[in-house]
Amino acid sequence: MLPQVVRSEFLPLVETQLAFQDTLLSRPNVVGVGLGHKYSRGINTGERAITVLVHRKVDARYLAPKAIIPPELDGVPTDVQEVGMIRAGGGPQPWADRGAAAAMGVGPFQLGQRVRPAFAGVSVGHYRGNAGTFGAGCFDAFPKPGEPGRYYILSTNYVLADTNGGIAGDPILQPALVDGGRYPADVIGKLVRYVPIQFHDGPSKPLNFVDAAIAEGLHDTDRRVYWAGEVSALNAAPNINDTVQKWGRTTNFTTGHVLAVNATVDVHYDGGRIARFGQQIITTNMSAGGDSGSLVTDPDEGAVGLLFAGSVRVSVLNNIVAVQSLLGVRVTEG
Repeated sequence: MLPQVVRSEFLPLVETQLAFQDTLLSRPNVVGVGLGHKYSRGINTGERAITVLVHRKVDARYLAPKAIIPPELDGVPTDVQEVGMIRAGGGPQPWADRGAAAAMGVGPFQLGQRVRPAFAGVSVGHYRGNAGTFGAGCFDAFPKPGEPGRYYILSTNYVLADTNGGIAGDPILQPALVDGGRYPADVIGKLVRYVPIQFHDGPSKPLNFVDAAIAEGLHDTDRRVYWAGEVSALNAAPNINDTVQKWGRTTNFTTGHVLAVNATVDVHYDGGRIARFGQQIITTNMSAGGDSGSLVTDPDEGAVGLLFAGSVRVSVLNNIVAVQSLLGVRVTEG
């Protein structure tokens, strides 16, 4: 288990969340449990609560007694949010407003094209795998003495490592294969390492923390995020309702708001596989398929998380501190 990265006001709720989340996640309609605010008739009351994410909200009259979410858990209020099925890759088409991108003159598929130098926000992918987003440039957290620092492309395992299928040295294309990228003409880097994803195996549901990977940029790469510049700092403990933003291969520039933190969620992958992730950040929907790997920041370009999954209602981010720790990299200079 990684150290908790939540704001101090939520720390007293963590123990209650951990005590009940496995029981809640065993219910057939529940897809996640986190910490957020209580909503009443769609209005945020500001009261801290345990947020229960469900595939579909169903009137309690039609639920079996064991399927009903109690209004409180050890005195902590619960809040039920309908999110649909959460899928790796960024999710289906978003509800987010793309007006900001249009105002900047950015076309809907511009970031899926071949770009040199390649910068964060554009299409990348394993040479035989999925399309996703070049999230950010990053560096070794602990470079070896006497060796020059290495520069990496940060994205997800799903994108750069073909969901556990890649091996170190595999070519990375920009744009991705499905966007017209071809080997060897469009090779932009080579896979260096990734954090393996552990999937449900019968009753065993191992806990993951990141869907993340890095590739060494061989040439023609730029660590700046498209239209946004360089990452300025980390903001690993956002507050509920904070505004966040990202540039991604499919939906370009979108914004969202933080709905829950410290969330444990079940995410569906290709081939009917499901993986459970802990300590995730949940936002309103700001992504679609192909946005996996996008770096999500606050409005001041402070890194919040790495987008890797979503649904029709939410997007899911790995906490940036977990990404850095488990990959051994840093996204800021110095």
